[in-house]
Amino acid sequence: MLFQAMDISASGMTAQRFRTDIIAENVANATTTRTEDGGVYTRQVVTFEEKRTSHFRYVLESARSQLRGNGVKVSHVALDMTTDYILDYDPSHPDADENGYVTYPNVNIVTEMTNLIDASRSYEANATAFDASKNLMQHGLAIGQ
Repeated sequence: MLFQAMDISASGMTAQRFRTDIIAENVANATTTRTEDGGVYTRQVVTFEEKRTSHFRYVLESARSQLRGNGVKVSHVALDMTTDYILDYDPSHPDADENGYVTYPNVNIVTEMTNLIDASRSYEANATAFDASKNLMQHGLAIGQ
């Protein structure tokens, strides 16, 4: 219970770091027209969910106090099938279709950079909360001396 605030912040930092990795992969593949599977690269999206514990003791304690949380975790990484691929006319490209159009990934650099800023700010907020928890514990120990 003493370290729960730090655990929650650490889980948030871990989740945001993973999200940053996926965003970097999207940006790196923004012009990948042919993957190992043979198709065009598809943008990936990270989804988070609350960490749940299955131990009876934690469930009981959680039911007693509504303010407790368990942190966050990555629930899954999904392919973005809602955003359209980008068609560009380039008949000299080796992946051009019979009409001369090349299908590029559905990665929008502006969207990815915005998501990267969001992930970075969320990481910073969790790091600040982690430091605040650490400082509170240190001051509490100093009072006991």
